[in-house]
This record gives sequence, C-alpha cells and structure tokens, in this order.
Amino acid sequence: LSPLAPGGLTRERAGMAVRDVHYSHYGGVCPIETPEGPNIGLINSLSSYATVNEFGFIETPYNKVNIETNQVACRIDYLTADEEDSYVVAPANWLFYETALFVDDEILCRFRGDDTTEPKE
Repeated sequence: LSPLAPGGLTRERAGMAVRDVHYSHYGGVCPIETPEGPNIGLINSLSSYATVNEFGFIETPYNKVNIETNQVACRIDYLTADEEDSYVVAPANWLFYETALFVDDEILCRFRGDDTTEPKE
C-alpha cells in the first residue's frame, strides 16, 4: 500500500500528514511494518486479518455487541472505514467473561478517531 505512484506523491514532497497513521487505518493498515529512511510511512502493509472487498476498499474484522443482551457476538463482521464511523469500537482484547459479557463497568473505546469511555451497557 503506497501513495507513491506515477502522478502521485514523491518521497520529497510527502509531509507528516501523509506518513502518519490516520484513525481510518486502524485494523486495516499495519502501522509497524514500514521501511526506515525516506520511505517511512509511505510504504505500508495490510494488517493480518484485513481483507480487500470487491470495490478495492480495505475491510477490518469486528465482533459486534448485541445491544439487548450486551454480549459479544461470536460471528465476525467486516467493515470498511466509513462503515466503522457509525459505531463505537472497543479493543478486541478487552476482558469479558465466558458468557461474553464485559468484566469492567466502563470500556475505553474509539468513536470517529476520538477516545471515549463508554458504560458496558
């Protein structure tokens, strides 16, 4: 994944805004696997579980939480970055019981790139 292409950016003209990790990249683009030197942040890899849909958009896997029961669902749904903007996203490694209910009363989440604390209900 790279913005460097004919008619695109050059290494010399790419600023920090292009090289930095945007919140829409979470789960889709690996922020660690990038070369050092002039290409840092310009050449990236797809995250381990991300996929590319038929329209060429990166999709990230998520477990949805059932609103009525507050249980983490067992099935995986793939969302694009614009679809993810409609949801409050909790980290995948947040603790929950074997019954799929969250352990903590409040959960550190992300909504449209901002950190937020949400009640488990």
